[in-house]
Amino acid sequence: MILDEIILKTRADLEKKKKEYTMDWLGRSLAFNPFMPRDVKPYLTSTKENPYRIIAEVKKASPSKGVIKEDFDPIFIAKEYELGGADAISVLTEPHFFQGNLEYLAGIRRYVPTPLLRKDFIIDEYQVLEAVVYGADFILLIAKALSKKELKALLEYALRLGMEALVEVHDKEDLTKAMFAGANIIGINHRNLETFEMDMTLTEKLMPLIPNGKIIVAESGLHDKETIEHLSKVGADAFLVGEYFMRKENISEALREFKKV
Repeated sequence: MILDEIILKTRADLEKKKKEYTMDWLGRSLAFNPFMPRDVKPYLTSTKENPYRIIAEVKKASPSKGVIKEDFDPIFIAKEYELGGADAISVLTEPHFFQGNLEYLAGIRRYVPTPLLRKDFIIDEYQVLEAVVYGADFILLIAKALSKKELKALLEYALRLGMEALVEVHDKEDLTKAMFAGANIIGINHRNLETFEMDMTLTEKLMPLIPNGKIIVAESGLHDKETIEHLSKVGADAFLVGEYFMRKENISEALREFKKV
């Protein structure tokens, strides 16, 4: 399964990184970090004035679609998102399957004031610390890739560092893990990470099981305004959109269309 392959690669990369730069070394570098994490919850909470909170994604490729954007300039794309009114920007940093890079995150943080999500397959505290060092305001934690205890430990570590986590779920079992971990922000991914099949009714199925007070982020398959409006009525606060914007010539204009009430 593709998720297992990605995790294996991630573990191998981590072994190499830890030999080159220890966690202690990374931690000491925080003293020189001018970009400490911001509280992202106000940026992701739906309001009457801003009902469609958009997390716009900087994404070059994916395992299912291959290269999505050939002329890929992450800083230009992030500036377009800022211009279009993105509430947050997701930056893919996984190098092997999504052609991402941590340096994209650092570069965008220098030039774009919008809150940033490090989107990767995070399985170790080292990656959480990396996210802070490279300028992320919050991180993605995928429930399917972690045990209940691992998810809880990584979320608590992120919170101690001043970061929030978008905890991504794909089914009831994942949601149980997210609740056990104490997630404040729950992402409901309509795409099954193991089969890549889409279930656009998943948000509606899982919403009744989620306690009040959680921020809900709908993910994947968001290619039109009608879907955004429908999921907003169901209870989603924010929407993570990547491929749709990556395929548009005028990214900022496409984003503004999604944000219109």
